[in-house]
Amino acid sequence: MYKLTLTTAKKLLEIAEQRARQMGLNSDIAIVDEGTNLMAFYRMDNAKIAGIDIAIGKAWTSVALQMPTANLAQSALPGGATFGINTTNRGKVVILGGGIPLVHEGRIVGGIGVSGGTSAQDIDVANAAVQAFENMRSNDIQYANARIGTVNQSFTY
Repeated sequence: MYKLTLTTAKKLLEIAEQRARQMGLNSDIAIVDEGTNLMAFYRMDNAKIAGIDIAIGKAWTSVALQMPTANLAQSALPGGATFGINTTNRGKVVILGGGIPLVHEGRIVGGIGVSGGTSAQDIDVANAAVQAFENMRSNDIQYANARIGTVNQSFTY
């Protein structure tokens, strides 16, 4: 079973940073694992301090709700199907675009959150990293292996 590694997370941060620079943005970029735990974070020079929590929240939301945060924007409007969702989970749910799950073989293994531009710009920066993640060759992907139990009982994770 695939497990997102710090090495991969760092590569994704680099790719997102490169795209943000190309767009003239100073972004905050967060990578979380499949359990929504922060794995890696990068704050570009002059990125907004408020963007730190926003980027982390976008990454968290994309994994916790198993969808890009941009999908929530319309339905979270007054009268929408998910109106008020951003007030749940102690206010951690972010409905601004820029949070996207990282999917490997149909399973969410992490998420990226970007803050620093408009929602459309943040989505663009996050998508650069997501596309790179999807294009990584299988031999670049690392798997975590563990033995549990006796010699006759072992499981691979």
